[in-house]
Amino acid sequence: MRTYNEKMSIYHGMASAVATNMSNSYIPIFAMTILGATNYQVGLISSLPPLVTLLMTLPAAILLNRAIEQKKLVAFSVLAARFVFLLIAFVSYVPGSFGSWILLLLIATMSIPNTMANMGWQSFIGNIIEDHRRAQFFSDRNRLLTIVGLIVTLIIGLLMKDATANAVTYQILFMFTFIVGIFELYFLLKHDEPIREEVSATRKRAMDWSIFKNNRYVLFLVVALVFNFGWQMAWGLFNIYNIRYAEATIFWVSMFNVGSMIAQIFSFSLWRKWSQKYGNMSVFVWVAFGMSSAPLLTVLSTNHLYLVAMYMLSGFFVSGTVLILFNLLLENSPQEVRTYCITSYNVLLAIIAFTSPQIGIWLLEMYSMEVAMYLSTGMRLLAAFGFFVLYIIRKKREITM
Repeated sequence: MRTYNEKMSIYHGMASAVATNMSNSYIPIFAMTILGATNYQVGLISSLPPLVTLLMTLPAAILLNRAIEQKKLVAFSVLAARFVFLLIAFVSYVPGSFGSWILLLLIATMSIPNTMANMGWQSFIGNIIEDHRRAQFFSDRNRLLTIVGLIVTLIIGLLMKDATANAVTYQILFMFTFIVGIFELYFLLKHDEPIREEVSATRKRAMDWSIFKNNRYVLFLVVALVFNFGWQMAWGLFNIYNIRYAEATIFWVSMFNVGSMIAQIFSFSLWRKWSQKYGNMSVFVWVAFGMSSAPLLTVLSTNHLYLVAMYMLSGFFVSGTVLILFNLLLENSPQEVRTYCITSYNVLLAIIAFTSPQIGIWLLEMYSMEVAMYLSTGMRLLAAFGFFVLYIIRKKREITM
């Protein structure tokens, strides 16, 4: 039986899934097709948000730690981020090459409230969902949200399949994204959050450096960052490969995402069962190995049906990543300093997320798409071995205890 907060979280997640799937997937194709963005600028679409996150994480952490009600900060931050899409909708009217640079400026601006929203939601949801409910809840929630995203993406792909080069198409999508943001605000505010009347001196501190003395957390942090480096290194490359190399239209971009989401819908429950039976760490070893195959297999063909199949294969492992990696972060973060652990993770992740897509684009420009994708696969494999080593170490410790 779902609790009240779990229901509100699902309703908020559904609205968030609609907004995300109406906007994020189509920004790169909008930038390349309508604004004429270069490969470097496409790479910045992936890199700028993490850079802003890096700059904003400390101020966000201070505000969140001092907040009596975190949900208000999260809710209004989400609405502010969605508002920026109203401005993006009209970037196509900017003459010349300025449009693509203004788009990047707006993406960076949107990342300021997004940082607050993302960090706040992680801390907020980690505190209101009980530990023993997390695996079941996040599995059910992610599966339902993916179904919503699939429906939205499929509708967009079918209705706008012949409008890839029409700027009005993107204006409609971005305007509706803001409207859905109002519903996100409503459902976030409906959460029942325990009010903290007094904030301890410890929680007022900007950072608690003692978390780096916790070997369990530090080892997880290192391996997780290597995994994210290899994962995010290919984000800009996939967009460029799909649109410039495979010449995918808005219909096929939607179908790629639909294929990925179908696989996720049917695999969330599998990953949940496996993680509950065998443990998060042992299962994530297989997830990381599976994720390493995506860049390597993608560049073998530009056939659209083949790429749909590859996105389905990738989606199977993406669902495991989405479900288990966050659970691993919570699992390896001590309760009393969890906000600080999440903060440090997000700061370091922001550095990785800014640099890795740029390295991917640099490898593309210096060598080739194949070399860049192969190196992404190599980094993901390295992380998979790292998670395997962590699993072995912890199993030995359990046996000797």
